[in-house]
Amino acid sequence: MSTLINPLLKLRDDEQGVTSIEYGLIAAVVSVGIIGAITAFTTSLNNLWAMITDTVLGAI
Repeated sequence: MSTLINPLLKLRDDEQGVTSIEYGLIAAVVSVGIIGAITAFTTSLNNLWAMITDTVLGAI
């Protein structure tokens, strides 16, 4: 019976997979932040471009 329990105890005490999951979660949070910043910047840039286009077309 102990030959079956020993590998399970070793698997329970192994923390290497936990670290990988933590790094994966951190990367996901950073990615969401970057995507949000790019989306906000793109909206501002589109508004600026529309204003410039309206100004140029109004001057012509």
